[in-house]
Amino acid sequence: MFIIVVGQGKVGTTLSSQLCAEGHDIVIIDREADVLKKLQETLDVATLCGNGAAGSVLEEAGAARADLLIACTDSDEVNLLSCMVARKLGTKNTIARVRNPEYDSDLRLLKDEFHISLSINPELTCAREIFRILRFPAFLKRETFLRDKAELVELKVAPGSELDGLKLMDLRRLTDEKALICAVERQGQVTIPDGTFVLQGNDRISLTAEASGLVRFMNDLKLPAPSIRKVMMVGGSRIAIHVARMLIKNKGRVTIIENDAEKCRLLTELLPEATIISGNGSLQEVLLAEGVKDTDAVLALTGFDEENLTISMFANYLKVPKTVTKIDRTEYLEVYSNAGIDTIVSPKLLTANEIVRYVRAMGSRSGQSMLALSRFMDGKVEAMEFIVPAGANYCDIPFKALQARKRKNTLVAAIARNRQLIIPSGNDCLLPEDRVVIVAPRDVTISELKDVFPGGNV
Repeated sequence: MFIIVVGQGKVGTTLSSQLCAEGHDIVIIDREADVLKKLQETLDVATLCGNGAAGSVLEEAGAARADLLIACTDSDEVNLLSCMVARKLGTKNTIARVRNPEYDSDLRLLKDEFHISLSINPELTCAREIFRILRFPAFLKRETFLRDKAELVELKVAPGSELDGLKLMDLRRLTDEKALICAVERQGQVTIPDGTFVLQGNDRISLTAEASGLVRFMNDLKLPAPSIRKVMMVGGSRIAIHVARMLIKNKGRVTIIENDAEKCRLLTELLPEATIISGNGSLQEVLLAEGVKDTDAVLALTGFDEENLTISMFANYLKVPKTVTKIDRTEYLEVYSNAGIDTIVSPKLLTANEIVRYVRAMGSRSGQSMLALSRFMDGKVEAMEFIVPAGANYCDIPFKALQARKRKNTLVAAIARNRQLIIPSGNDCLLPEDRVVIVAPRDVTISELKDVFPGGNV
């Protein structure tokens, strides 16, 4: 696919790297020649220095034959204009990063007027991820699939817990709830396990379970499920504002510590139900004075990774039940996880993942478009949702008989059929029109369901 990416900030750079790794032809437009020079040294892409909203620049980049333009500069207005001009020149699809909350209510109108196929707000996307996590704080990550019937969650195996030393085929002896452990990370290595795999303390696992039975599953395995009601945020960012509104709507108590006095005044106007503290939240004495020991969760949301990591480490030291840490530099994700940092969120990674899902769906040639994509275990594992097409010759065959035809290191994690959720075993099978979740390591690229069953005729 031929893709033009306008803007090489945090999101643009991450996105270009991911799309390039998936084999797309990429042209990158940016105003900074030095940025483009560095990109050419690391990525197999074409570059063009200029204004990505200018018709002459887009025309030179090849907008007339482009399958997709992604506008992710720091300016919403430039992104919207870039999409509009590109569509006028003949680009088939456009994606715009739109961050300003003032545009939220006008988004449907803007999509029509500016011919935008998809708009994405990194801060709002990140806030939704944080809110999902806070609802089940034992999880490092949480996503829903199959029209909210299935949950795919990530958690850490506590040494000495019910899961420590468990052989996976014995999981159903501990609980009557439907669940399947579909990926395990141990010492940086990811495994798609079979029933003989034995869990160990400190493993990170991803599992699928029926959404309605998730609380009972956690109780059966004696997993902690503390209620999150009192939340302290450090950093009055847009992410903090979005999360605060979600929490307050659900009767949560919110305190935000922000060092900038002017921003504190704005936060007070936007969030009258929240407690706004003017102070340096990276200082221990400030956190202690504002009652960090008595909070259910601490969210480190400043603009500096080092401050966020320090705040979360201090909260963990004080045994705050849940911490969430925002980071921008993602090259050290594995180091942070191994250092005991609880849940890490990255707006640029979440945004890039959403756009990659859209690009893969666009690339589907046989109607097997990807309906959802989520990444787990610091991006090492992907979970993807598809609809099983009619006529596929891997249908109505038990999985144990399909094993030799199934692609290595892939797993059918959940199936939705006639409003029923199936957590599959070897005796189950796929039928046409089923919705199915596939789990695989990220380096096993899956764009269509037939990639999982390469012997299939559809």
